[in-house]
Amino acid sequence: MRGQRYRYVGPAELKALVRPGGEGRSIRSLADFGEWASALTPEELAEPFTFVVDGAGVVRLAPRRSEHVVCAGGGEVLSAGEMSFREESGRWVIEEVTNQSTGYCPDVGSWLAVAEALDRIGIQHPSGFTHEVVFRLCRSCRELNVVREEDFVCVFCGEDLPREWNIEEPW
Repeated sequence: MRGQRYRYVGPAELKALVRPGGEGRSIRSLADFGEWASALTPEELAEPFTFVVDGAGVVRLAPRRSEHVVCAGGGEVLSAGEMSFREESGRWVIEEVTNQSTGYCPDVGSWLAVAEALDRIGIQHPSGFTHEVVFRLCRSCRELNVVREEDFVCVFCGEDLPREWNIEEPW
C-alpha cells in the first residue's frame, strides 16, 4: 500500500484503551458497508463516524466518540479522520470526510489513501477532504498547532511554523 504511514502521536492514556478485537469495523466492500450500516439506528447514522485507513489500505469505522488509535487497533494508518454518510437514490454515499485526528495528525495529502480505499469499496465520495485540517508541530515550544487560513504561526508562542508536515519530529 503506497502513501505515508502515520504513527499515533496522541496521549499515552488513550493508546492504553486499545484492546484486541476492539478496533473499528473493517469495510472491504459495499456488502460489508451495508451489513454494518443496517445494524445502526437512524440517530447513529446521522452522526459522523471515526475512520482510519489502516496500513493495509482498509477503511475501519467506529462511532464518532471512539478514539482513532482504538479504531486502528493501535497500529499505523494511512489516514484518519471523520466521515459521514447519506443514502441517495438507494445507495450510500459519503457526504463529508475530514482528516481531523489529533491522535495521528495526518497530512492533507493522505486523501489519496482515503480515495483509493473508498474506490475499492465502491462507495461514491467527494473529490477531496470536505474539511482539511493542517497540523504542524512548533519547533520552538513543541506544541501541536492547527493552522487556520494559511497562517503558519504558532498560537502558543508566536514563532513561525514549518510549511511542510512535521508532526513526527521528536517532541
